[in-house]
Order: sequence, then structure tokens, then C-alpha cells
Amino acid sequence: MTDYAHPEAIVDPRWVAEHLSHPGVRIVDAHYDPAAYNAGHIPGAVSWSTVGTLLSPDWQVNFARESVEGLCGRSGIDNDTTVVVYSEHNAIAPWVFWFLKSVGHADVRVLDGGRGKWVADGHALTTDVPAVAETNYTAREPDPAARALLDHVRAAIGREDCVLLDVRSAEEYRGEVFLQAPPQDGERAGHVPGAVHLDYAAVLNADDTFKSAEELAALFASRGVTGDKETITYCAVGVRSAHTWFVLTQLLGHPQVRSFDGSWNLWSRLPDTPVEK
Repeated sequence: MTDYAHPEAIVDPRWVAEHLSHPGVRIVDAHYDPAAYNAGHIPGAVSWSTVGTLLSPDWQVNFARESVEGLCGRSGIDNDTTVVVYSEHNAIAPWVFWFLKSVGHADVRVLDGGRGKWVADGHALTTDVPAVAETNYTAREPDPAARALLDHVRAAIGREDCVLLDVRSAEEYRGEVFLQAPPQDGERAGHVPGAVHLDYAAVLNADDTFKSAEELAALFASRGVTGDKETITYCAVGVRSAHTWFVLTQLLGHPQVRSFDGSWNLWSRLPDTPVEK
């Protein structure tokens, strides 16, 4: 991990195992389906079901300050807590990292390889739900430097010093797949004009750990994504795009990266946004 720009942003299963009982560390199991947590989780981990908490019913990120403060407070997280996030889906934990950093949490880390790596390395899961003492958490307004809003994306089209990076599947990029089938609420298929494509999962090894910094730099450079340019990432609902934001900012140290959290869910449904196939 020492070849990454910010090696402190990720931890391995051994580090987590050594800090399970540390009072200043809170482990968060983030997931789409609560059944994943109930079936077995890292001892002491609290459950964050992302749909309905971090994501609103309309699939937009819920940045409401009272919601963030309530979620962290119920989870026993205060502003000085080291939060370690993992999930059963390889995109979710880096997205939660982006979310927490956006609202001002200082120390967030991602378990490299997630739940699968934890189990593969011989560590046990439990179904016991930890007793957590609530805290008073203070969140800040979302950091504008981490987010691309609709106007940012519009203004980026055609700029030579900015790369629009679509990290969905190739089928989504080509306009062959919609968020839901059949498409709903006016969704159009395709991609933002001029956007280059790189599937977010291309940055991962077979065991869902991250590739080396050298491999990552070469991969992104092949798409024209380099540290001297601004990069705006997007996907369907902002989860995969935040995963790529994490790789570019934390592992490669690119200084100008924004995640368009509205992503295709927002862009494709508006009547005046251009779409290319």
C-alpha cells in the first residue's frame, strides 16, 4: 500500500482484526440488502443499509445534515472516530468514504477487498449485533470540491482540460442497458457527449483488492485521465463514480476530481441535457 498517494485511506484485514476492540474505531458494514449483514458481519460492525439512508427513494444522495448526524450518532461515531467501511459489493465502501469525507469526517478508511477478503484471510463473521452508545455528531455542509453538480457537467462538455469519465458497464455506456427495464420516468440511453469509458471494476484485482499505483496510473492514462486535468466521474446513481473518485484522489493523488452524484439517474431524465450513443 505504500506506493499509493494516501496509503492511510485503506486497511487490510489484519489491521482490522488488530483493532476490533479499539474504542476509537468503528467498523461500518455498508450494504444494499440488510440480509447481508444479518447473515454474518465483522464482529462489532454496525449496519448501514444504504438505500433509505445514504440514498433517498429517488436514488439521489441524502446530504440532509440532520440525517447524517442521526446516522452517525446512532452508530456510535463521533467526530474523532476512525471509521472503517467495508461491504459485500466492491463499490459501496469507497462510496461511503466519499460521502463521509464530503460531510467533513476526518478519518475514514476502506477495507481493501471487503467482506470477501476478510473471509478469505481466515477471519470469522458473527451474527451478534453490537450494543452501541449513541453520540452527538456534528456534520458540515457537503464539500463542493468533491461533487460535480449539473452545471459542472454541462460546462465540462468539450473542454480539453477536463475528462468526463463514464464508469458504468460498456452496455450502459453504449445505450443498450437502462437503470430499469423497461426504462421509466423518461430515462434516455447513452452517455454524456464526449465522455470516455472505463468500467469502474477495471481497477480491481480478482479478489476485489485494488491494483498497484503503477497499474492504476497506466490504466487511467490510457483513457486520457491524468493528474494535470480535471476529471468528472459519473455512473448510474453515483456509487461507482465515487469508487473511481476514491481511486483517483486517494490512491493516485489526482488533485482535481469530482464525482457527479446525480449521475445518469439525473442527467438522462432532463429534457435539455444532450445524450450521445
